[in-house]
Amino acid sequence: MELTDTHTLPVSQQRTWDALNDTEILRACIPGCESIDPDGENAYLVALSAAVGPVKARFKGRMQLTDIDAPNGYSIVFEGQGGAAGFAKGNARVSLEADGDAADSTKLSYTASAQVGGKLAQIGSRLVDGAARKIAGEFFKRFGARVSGEGGADVENVDNIDAAAPEGTEPAADPTARNNTAQNEAADGKSAGDATKRKKSWTAWISKS
Repeated sequence: MELTDTHTLPVSQQRTWDALNDTEILRACIPGCESIDPDGENAYLVALSAAVGPVKARFKGRMQLTDIDAPNGYSIVFEGQGGAAGFAKGNARVSLEADGDAADSTKLSYTASAQVGGKLAQIGSRLVDGAARKIAGEFFKRFGARVSGEGGADVENVDNIDAAAPEGTEPAADPTARNNTAQNEAADGKSAGDATKRKKSWTAWISKS
């Protein structure tokens, strides 16, 4: 599997470089990423959950940054295991350059190649390539929004928003509202009973008169 793409980010090259080396930003932008922890010099342990076609798994792996040329780019060597789902390993080259004369715009290019095994290899390269492109596209969408300050709500919070109630269903009633309604109904019933009692007493007094 090979991926090549270019994205233009509305921030300076230095700011883009700093963000690419910020593990908290990367964790928030990589779909399904659970953690990125240092593991030696320029190396990190990564845990993430992903779905590729019918195969869903939690992957644990390691990535090593090499050929570092700040703030112009670096290479990444990675490998990960997903248990019964299989494994993935490969490398990528990430390059940064100013976008023309615009000091506040950066062109990010990358070329990545990977190999997969196990169930991942059995489902076919078309599904694997499609899933990889989707994950990469979502990453750069989040990354661009984060570095430009247009991210709005935190990515984790966005991912955890509860789904809306299905159409045709009634929203759950507020317990306080139910209690207030019951109390009001009881009060109304008591008032009606008192009124009936007074009416009977008044009728009896008139009859005696």
